[in-house]
Amino acid sequence: MSEIAPGIHRIEEDLGPRFMAQYVLVGDERIVLVDTGLSQTLDEAIAPYLASIGLAVDALDDLVVSHADVDHVGSNRRLRELSPRTRVWCGERDRRWIESNACMLAENYRWAEPYGLALPDEAIGWIERELGGDAPVDVGLRGGETLRLGTGQRWEVLALPGHTTGHIGLWHAGERIALVIDAVLGNGVRDRAGNLLIPPRIYDVPGYRHTIAQLQALAPERLLTAHFPPMERAEAAEFLDLCDAFCNDAVRVTRAAAAGGEPALRDVVAALDEELGPYPDFVAELAAIARSALAIT
Repeated sequence: MSEIAPGIHRIEEDLGPRFMAQYVLVGDERIVLVDTGLSQTLDEAIAPYLASIGLAVDALDDLVVSHADVDHVGSNRRLRELSPRTRVWCGERDRRWIESNACMLAENYRWAEPYGLALPDEAIGWIERELGGDAPVDVGLRGGETLRLGTGQRWEVLALPGHTTGHIGLWHAGERIALVIDAVLGNGVRDRAGNLLIPPRIYDVPGYRHTIAQLQALAPERLLTAHFPPMERAEAAEFLDLCDAFCNDAVRVTRAAAAGGEPALRDVVAALDEELGPYPDFVAELAAIARSALAIT
């Protein structure tokens, strides 16, 4: 937990064998939290860190929710309870899932069950608990909006589809900092020892490619994510190239699996895991890539 750049605080904590991070952006006029983590993250990590820099939870003017995933929305309801004044923002296309735990669970985590690609019962139970309860969103964003936090703190909202259709990020043009959370995921999330663990989930392959190209064109001096350490310019450029290569490989493997006719989704998932993994956890997440890639083959 530290101030990694003037006014930019990164709060990192364990998520099983990997880690996750939220960010607090402190301006001289407004204070913004980016994501709330899991159901206990606000109480156990965010609030104590805020206290360590002389802030209370109700000092947060805004919450920007990057996208609809359990480890990014789990304390939304708790934040509503502790600080009703805090405005909640998210990408409009993810709003349905972010506001409703039931929709998130059914449509984000259980949609592939009819294809024989169910997450383990214990994983579903954990997700259901950690979603933390329904919480309304105040403002839906589509990209291009500007959040002004004060002197020298102006962030542009970026539409970064692919991982989810409504994923958003923030761009500080003055410092050339891109805060992208899970918008790009390399060839997968790794554990703290560096071992490949979870595949990138990509619902919209063309959108994901557009996101990669957009970030490559911005050429950030610093790239900030939720599951990777902060990256400086050269490392960020290399990481974005890895994202692009993974996407191309995923489409190639999918096309090869479909060459003999219309394959079962689970067969494409198996081919993706064999060639691009193996991924010990959440391998069913590959179904999103398979479905989207099959639609464009």
